[in-house]
Amino acid sequence: AEPGNLAGVRHIILILSGKGGVGKSTISTELALALRHAGKKVGILDVDLCGPSIPRMLQAQGRAVHQCDSGWVPVFVDQEQKVSLMSVGFLLEKPDEAVVWRGPKKNALIKQFVSDVAWGQLDYLVVDTPPGTSDEHMAAVEALRPYSPLGAIVVTTPQAVSVGDVRRELTFCRKTGLRVIGIVENMSGFVCPHCTECTNVFSRGGGEELARHAGVPFLGSVPLDPKLTRSLEEGRDFIQEFPHSPAFHALSAIAQKVLETPAQLS
Repeated sequence: AEPGNLAGVRHIILILSGKGGVGKSTISTELALALRHAGKKVGILDVDLCGPSIPRMLQAQGRAVHQCDSGWVPVFVDQEQKVSLMSVGFLLEKPDEAVVWRGPKKNALIKQFVSDVAWGQLDYLVVDTPPGTSDEHMAAVEALRPYSPLGAIVVTTPQAVSVGDVRRELTFCRKTGLRVIGIVENMSGFVCPHCTECTNVFSRGGGEELARHAGVPFLGSVPLDPKLTRSLEEGRDFIQEFPHSPAFHALSAIAQKVLETPAQLS
């Protein structure tokens, strides 16, 4: 395959989840911001076509996507132009418009996102995928395969039902030859906004136990933190504004492990 617009991208990471509502887009956004604060240039490709929430999380709703000779120009979400974003949310006339498409049209757009977005030079491209193991995942993996993705990060919550869905996600990675960088357990306890004590609202340790049984790395646990939730609602940079939050330390540690992940040998 021709390198095309991904020729300048050093590492590609897919963010997967077995089910919806586990905070996959949150992890995608905060991982990208943490990598940016580590000095890296990062792109986010939002291929969650029916739930494109990342433009709102980065306060980029309503921004226009322009064309250049190489294709679509992604939207820069920071003044330093270190984080760029491409999402189907930029292509909708209204934010509330539903993407009611059949599979072939969705797959064609995913392939177009991979081939026709002019990312330029990037250290990392974070790909936020839909939940589950659908035809859209196959389209994304097949379109990205020629560019040797670094691997996948699988997001779960501590409950047994979510962990069970992640087992199927790990099977998908194995069948498609996608390396698992590691598992992230999100919503692992609730951080009190007054005393910062962390209480286990759900069960605890399901993601870590699954990683141990599956023989894949466990990247860390991210607690439910009202400051993180507020930052995402308001489109603010949580990594920059709340360095003393327990969630900050968890996200920074996850980003550091990603930075230390060696590239795949060909």
